[in-house]
Amino acid sequence: MPQQAALSKCPSCEEPLESGDRFCGACGYDLSVVPARPQDEPTIALNGSVPPQASAEPPRTPSAPPAAPAWPAPGPDGSVDGPPTHQPTDVPGTNSDGSPLSGGTGGPAVPAAPAAPPAAVPSQAGPVPPPSPPPAAPPAASSGVRFDHHAQPDAAPAPAPRGRPDGGHEPAQAEEYPLQAPDPRVTAAPERQASAGGTVCVACRAGRVDDDGYCENCGHAQPRERDHMEQECGPLAAVSDRGLRHHRNEDAFGIGTTTLPDGSPVSVAIVCDGVSSATRPDEASLAASRAAADSLLAALPRGTHPQQAMHDAIIAASDAVNALAEEPAPAAREHAPHQNAPACTIVGTVVTAGLLVVGWVGDSRAYWIPVDRSAPAARLTEDDSWAAQMVAAGLMGEAEAYADHRAHAITGWLGADAYELEPHTASFKPDRPGVVVVCTDGLWNYAESADDMAGAVPADAAVRPLHGARVLVGHALDGGGHDNVTVALVPFPAVPQGAGSA
Repeated sequence: MPQQAALSKCPSCEEPLESGDRFCGACGYDLSVVPARPQDEPTIALNGSVPPQASAEPPRTPSAPPAAPAWPAPGPDGSVDGPPTHQPTDVPGTNSDGSPLSGGTGGPAVPAAPAAPPAAVPSQAGPVPPPSPPPAAPPAASSGVRFDHHAQPDAAPAPAPRGRPDGGHEPAQAEEYPLQAPDPRVTAAPERQASAGGTVCVACRAGRVDDDGYCENCGHAQPRERDHMEQECGPLAAVSDRGLRHHRNEDAFGIGTTTLPDGSPVSVAIVCDGVSSATRPDEASLAASRAAADSLLAALPRGTHPQQAMHDAIIAASDAVNALAEEPAPAAREHAPHQNAPACTIVGTVVTAGLLVVGWVGDSRAYWIPVDRSAPAARLTEDDSWAAQMVAAGLMGEAEAYADHRAHAITGWLGADAYELEPHTASFKPDRPGVVVVCTDGLWNYAESADDMAGAVPADAAVRPLHGARVLVGHALDGGGHDNVTVALVPFPAVPQGAGSA
């Protein structure tokens, strides 16, 4: 079995790898297909191409530098048996069939004129080559050299032939690898793939995407619908991103607006984070966020108090997640006896003209960020986690507890195997305008305290919520993006937008 190459980063997306990794955690690249690097690594020229390497074949004897030709002496009648003589006004060169421009060999000689310098002298212009088709467009600048396969004729344009001193061309060397991504101006592979009904890889733009979502040419994982999601609904917005380390997005959100019975506006936002150690966490978060948002948008117009509506919405979300864990068939239990139930966390907010309500289970959070940054920001939720329990019991300080490797072990979640469902709700009456930040730990890991979160939220987030949510997701990705990132921004007080939901 060939030895797998030890790589420090993924050949496809250049993400760092750990020892023993068989697949890239970012893009899913199969690391077992990467051959061991050659001992004599090729030198990469400035234009991204690789100079030809020595091969196992006997070396080609280099041709001697061109010298002035030895012209034969003319016969008694002035003719010669060698190549015909050219007039000084003739353009040196050959016809398209390779014959000299001056006529057939052996014809009567043209009276000799003062000898012009030999065409082979380097300081003079060489023979004009025969007409050739227009050159192909120059290849795009390369970002690296692929070591996993040789050049494919349909995947990338062939390198331009190199000239020899005798006017010929060097054949392409087998050691020359194609650019990492073929130039779309000179390759027709994507068009052929599209016409054949296949999906073209977004990374190499040449390979076909298989049913598993990976490119058959470069192995790059293709973006999924939930890898990056954005939604704006009136005065509020939410953004969710897969992050830089996870192979899928296990977060989900639901936002919307409606009106209370008195006609005043109300905004609703729900954010859920799937528990990665559970089965189908992405399905759990999606089911919970939809059930909770639908429950709130249905209950609030009927006159249900916002805090009670939030409690009922969390119960509805829990029922939706529990439904995913229905008893499987005996055959399924036999093949997967140790699978646990789908699970997720949840946090949400209801914002009216004068009331702010939050509800949560797990370690997803809500923050209050006033528009006037001279006023203090606040965290509105308490985590259901090991670290929070240690701090509440007075056994550890907050900094020490959250630095422990057990800090993010949650003690409350939605799922059929939850110990006991205890929805937490709280209501506030802020005395000034602001914005509520509803997020998963993929964001607050990089802005944990209320002051840190206030520093990351743009000053105009209350009037540009979508832009603010994008900025916060970018803050998490710039910090490392080790988890899925989801955030919703809800301005307070609620802005009149009319009834409706998203």
